[in-house]
Amino acid sequence: MSRPHDEPVRLVRPHPDGLPWNRPPEPGQVDPAVLGALLHRHGWQRRGGAAGRYGRWTPPGPCAGGTSLLVPESRTFPDSDDLLGEALYALARSATPSAREVLIALAVPSDEIRWWRDTPSGPEGAAPWTVEEQLRGAARQMLLAGALATRARAGYHGARHRRPAAALLENVLVGPTTDGRRLTAFVPVHAGRPLAVRLHQALYAVREAIDYQRATGTMDAFDGAVEAGVSRELTEAIGILVRGTQGARVSLAWAPAAGVPEGCAAPVEPVEFSPGDLPVLRAAGARYLRAEPSVPVRITGTVVRLRRSGPRGEGTVRLRVLAGADIQHVRAILGEEDYRIAGHAHLVGLPVRVRGRLERRGGFRRLTGACGVVPVQVDEGERDRLTKSLQENLDFFEEAYGAGDGG
Repeated sequence: MSRPHDEPVRLVRPHPDGLPWNRPPEPGQVDPAVLGALLHRHGWQRRGGAAGRYGRWTPPGPCAGGTSLLVPESRTFPDSDDLLGEALYALARSATPSAREVLIALAVPSDEIRWWRDTPSGPEGAAPWTVEEQLRGAARQMLLAGALATRARAGYHGARHRRPAAALLENVLVGPTTDGRRLTAFVPVHAGRPLAVRLHQALYAVREAIDYQRATGTMDAFDGAVEAGVSRELTEAIGILVRGTQGARVSLAWAPAAGVPEGCAAPVEPVEFSPGDLPVLRAAGARYLRAEPSVPVRITGTVVRLRRSGPRGEGTVRLRVLAGADIQHVRAILGEEDYRIAGHAHLVGLPVRVRGRLERRGGFRRLTGACGVVPVQVDEGERDRLTKSLQENLDFFEEAYGAGDGG
């Protein structure tokens, strides 16, 4: 078998050993002040040293033993590179989880988001599988809600903006976990700082809206919180984080190498939630779902599936969206003539344009009142690609055109 010369080469993921966070940073690339700030953040204790020259740091907890690091305070110290090299080597060899987190933050300057859940621990500190899974699921959904809020302000996003939001999470790193109660995410500054800032603002807005509801009995504060990035997706994520616990909190620490973003505080106080917040969070999510309106759109897409119960009448089509809406696929019920046009466009490898309203029910995946279907001309290269896709999916088309179907 051979590959045509003009066919693009498939991109291959880099080997894990080649990724920057799997390689200890070089001493010349490390700012001693940043290393000291990260050690302090992760619980290391400074225990003496020559003032103005270097400090002696020991790890947190019972793993400390005789381990210690000598970290210069600046590069003016004559042996700073040697001390930094020894410190980085010791961190790479250390068994304490915080050492790994410090190395990750040095290799990829990142804002750190931490989740903590007050749940009973298992024997010898082990965590049940479901507890660990729930923590990771809540953290991922919370990050996704923050990423969605960087794309648009909406009380309910549904399927909209999912692809670019998910792409924003691809560079997020997860720190080591030990007991299923704590989790740390490293959000790289160069690509993810807008996500961290938006999530920071949204979490505080949720906390304030809950407190306002408890004080006044009204949910009005949640309406204004949408501008801060609050959404149904975020309230659901907080609910997952809190459910089954005696309390949970989320904290954020800015990357010392990048400084504090404009308009944000330093240090950032943790945001705490309790099981008593769950009824308000559920009510807020339902309120956002009701309030988010359907959206008039004109979508351009390729027909990937057609279905109707007989040879005549209306039918259902599924489009892969190319333009007009920030979703990947949409379903629509078309009248007989529009369905016929969509079928013919599919046969010859052309996309179609259709008008309708993107309905919030079902997550903005359904087009209601769809009409005005017209084929859209494309260049020859794109048309050949679409036709090839049709040939690979002929089984879909058999659902639309059976025996005796002349339309």
